[in-house]
Amino acid sequence: TLARSKKVPSPATGPLLMLAAALLFTLMNLMIKLLGPQYTVWHIGFYRFGGGLLLLLALFGRDGNPFRSRNVRLLVIRGCTGSAAFICLVTAIRALPISTALVIFYAYPAFAAVCAFWLYGERVGRLALVCVGLVLAGIAVLLAFRLTGDFLGQVMALVGAAFAGRTVPFIRSLREHNGPVVIYLYFCTMGSLVTLPVFAARPVWPATAPEAAMIAGIVLISVTAQLLMNQGIVYCRR
Repeated sequence: TLARSKKVPSPATGPLLMLAAALLFTLMNLMIKLLGPQYTVWHIGFYRFGGGLLLLLALFGRDGNPFRSRNVRLLVIRGCTGSAAFICLVTAIRALPISTALVIFYAYPAFAAVCAFWLYGERVGRLALVCVGLVLAGIAVLLAFRLTGDFLGQVMALVGAAFAGRTVPFIRSLREHNGPVVIYLYFCTMGSLVTLPVFAARPVWPATAPEAAMIAGIVLISVTAQLLMNQGIVYCRR
C-alpha cells in the first residue's frame, strides 16, 4: 500500500488527481469502444479485472499479504458496486455513441452527494443541491428525448452512474485506514469472480497485435486511473 505523505498537500492536489483519473478513464473508454464485437461486456470486464489483479499482485504481493485489511467487508461491498458500475458502463458504451454514454455516466457525482448524505449524514449545501437537481434534470431530459442510441443503453449508463456514485463514499471511508492499492485489489478480485464464468465458457483471445495492445492499454490505464482516483479522494474536501 501507499503511505500517506506527512507534507501538507496543495489545495489543487485532489482536483488535479481526480482530473487526471477522469482523462485516463476517458481514454480507456475509447479503447473499449474500438474493440471488436466479439468482445462482450464480460470479456472486457474480465481482461480489466483479471489483468489488474495480476498486475497488482506482481507489483505489491512480494512484501506480505496485499489483501490484509481490517475493513474486508466494506472492501468486498465496494468491489461489488464498482464492478456493477463498470459492467453497466461498458454495456452503455457498446450500445450508444460514447459521448452520450459518458454524458450520462459522468453524472455520478450527483449520486455520490446523495449517497454521502444517506450513508454518512453529510451536509449538502444549497448550491450543491441545486447542482444535483440540475444534473438529474439533465439526465431526465436525455432519457425522455432519447437523443441517440437505444433506450436500454441510456438506462444502463444511468444505472452505472448510480452504482459509481454509491462507490465514491465507500472509497473515501476506506481511505481512512487503507491505501489505494488494497482498495483496487479487492475491486479487481470481485470483478474477476463475477466475469470469470462467462469468459471461461466462451473465451476470446486477442487475434491481432492491435487488439492485444488495446487490451494491455485498458489494463494499464485502468490501474493507473483508479489508483489516482483513490488517492485524489483523500485530498478532496468533503
